[in-house]
Amino acid sequence: MTARSWLDGRSIDMRKMRIALLAATAIGMLFVSAPVAGAATTVRPGDQLSSSAGQCTANFVFTNGTTQFIGLAAHCFSTGSNTDTNGCNTGSLALGAPVTNANGDVIGTLAYSSWLTMHQAAEKDAETCAYNDLALVKLASGVTADPSVPSWGGPTALTPAGTPEAGKTVYTYGNSSLRFGITQLSPKTGTGVSDTPGGWSHTVQTANPGIPGDSGSGFMDASGRAFGILSTVSVGFPDGVANGVGDLGRELAYANSHGFTVSLVNGGAFNPNGAGSLTSLVAKL
Repeated sequence: MTARSWLDGRSIDMRKMRIALLAATAIGMLFVSAPVAGAATTVRPGDQLSSSAGQCTANFVFTNGTTQFIGLAAHCFSTGSNTDTNGCNTGSLALGAPVTNANGDVIGTLAYSSWLTMHQAAEKDAETCAYNDLALVKLASGVTADPSVPSWGGPTALTPAGTPEAGKTVYTYGNSSLRFGITQLSPKTGTGVSDTPGGWSHTVQTANPGIPGDSGSGFMDASGRAFGILSTVSVGFPDGVANGVGDLGRELAYANSHGFTVSLVNGGAFNPNGAGSLTSLVAKL
């Protein structure tokens, strides 16, 4: 996950930042902490997953018809420095890199990286290089996938590639370890702010922004359709603190056009009230 520095405008790798979450600690006094999502034999959207390069949050489940994959952000496998954020010229762990869950169990290996694919294709389009940030992890033998997003349910479908999200309500589930297992802080709602000209990325604002470790988490629209993957955070005028969300439709189309054909696996019924979220708790007061 990357950020635009408010001091000098340089991009920095949020996975390697260390911040004090005073607000999270205060809220944690109000709720009972629960274990982090993740299990030895089952993975699902919202799980904490790690490579040797860093920890991210799983987004959605995908399939090629015979094999299941769990999605992450490609930059979760980056071997570049803190300022190397362009997927076309930044190094990555190789295919086959192991991925573990919060318990330290190996749940699969890197099977597709948009970054590695762009390297091979000698991609030159600036917007594609900047925002094509998808990784797919092939599940290990004995590991199964539950496609339903915690709290919200869904996804119900894939949003058509490049669909504008500005002005629309968005839903996501982040699982950074910096939230100390306070699950009520993981489900988040917000609003789309703007879209890039080519439709490769959407700027969104949520009640508590995505932080280091939330990278890769999935975003859904008001109908529960999957539209994006958390990639960046920016701080500055005019949007304040906002996140950049890569367009999932565009990212999947790119993968499919380069020989890695997969499709989204739908989850359970979508619940816009978010069971167990701050939204649902406040509604009960």
